[in-house]
Amino acid sequence: MDRNTKILTVIVLAQFCCTSLWFAGNGVLNELIISYHLPESALGHLTSAVQFGFISGTLLFAILTIADRFSPSKIFFVSAVLGSLFNLCVVWSGNSFVTILLIRFLTGFFLAGVYPIGMKIAADYFEKGLNKSLGFLVGALVIGTAFPHLLKDMLDSVSWKFVLIATSALALSGGLMIITMVPDGPFRKPGQKANLSAFFRVFQNREFRSVSFGYFGHMWELYAFWAFVPVLLKTYNLIHPTAVFNIPLWSFLIIGIGGLACVMGGFLAQKVGTKKTAFIALLLSCICCILLPWMINSLSEMAFLIFLLFWGTVVIADSPLFSTLVAQNAPPELKGTALTIVNCIGFSITIISIQLINVMIAATPSNGIYALLSIGPILGLYAMKMGTKTIHRNLDR
Repeated sequence: MDRNTKILTVIVLAQFCCTSLWFAGNGVLNELIISYHLPESALGHLTSAVQFGFISGTLLFAILTIADRFSPSKIFFVSAVLGSLFNLCVVWSGNSFVTILLIRFLTGFFLAGVYPIGMKIAADYFEKGLNKSLGFLVGALVIGTAFPHLLKDMLDSVSWKFVLIATSALALSGGLMIITMVPDGPFRKPGQKANLSAFFRVFQNREFRSVSFGYFGHMWELYAFWAFVPVLLKTYNLIHPTAVFNIPLWSFLIIGIGGLACVMGGFLAQKVGTKKTAFIALLLSCICCILLPWMINSLSEMAFLIFLLFWGTVVIADSPLFSTLVAQNAPPELKGTALTIVNCIGFSITIISIQLINVMIAATPSNGIYALLSIGPILGLYAMKMGTKTIHRNLDR
């Protein structure tokens, strides 16, 4: 195994360990509701708290260009340690709904020093084949995100607190892996000072705007789908009382299969092209959004599960490809900041879609509300198509 392969393996493992913090609260949501007397709408609020924390962190990192001015490995380590500590705070018996929201916000804040920084570290090591490398990296994020659901299934006979303790321990080990085994990459071009204009400068590139807007459309759908997978399974059970699902296990499988999709998408992009592969994945997930209201009424339990597994595959397959396109079209000295900025905006959008679905679930029993998730992919596909047409027109001149 050569040095770069070892480095990528460590980054992928560390990313998996640390991103298990993301849905740690979701994995034990029913127990949190009972233990702390939370409202039934807690799912949307707790997920949005993490997203809002992540947005705040990425915004601060972007404005101060932290990812380009300081050692990415050190940022990753410090963020992993603090994120694991705040995640562990959820087990405190004196918590209320407000304190849990604050804790989840702070967990999300320090995840801003993990996910985009992990991509920055990979980009500093792999100029060629970046789409494949980020495929492994985002795949690790996906499995890490799904992992709390699997832990809940595995530890169902013991206290729910063990899920949070285990995810905190994983995050701490991930930070230690990076700081001890992954020095700064050979292609790193550090910035020398805070660049407050960087937020606007990166969007001056037309192709950068095109792929960024494609990513934003993808994000409108992604986390809302992930957050409501257990709800979709429960809803199907209510419509079809004879269907019996192991909801934690199937939630893990439906979300986790996206990890394999990210890796496969990276290899496919090397043959078909990064932007074309991302476009196809976004189109397929858009179709899934539109079909869901009909599929959830399907009499076939297996057909519904296969549909969700397919959706779980295509909904994330384009994510590392969009990150690759963002990194490739950003100024080299602002690569880390560009990734952080785009992540910041993308995760801001996830709050809107999650809260929209949360409100609509309370307002109407219709499952047609999930078709609203197609809005983002439709706009993202349009932005990518228009960006490609503009480039072709410029080349023809």
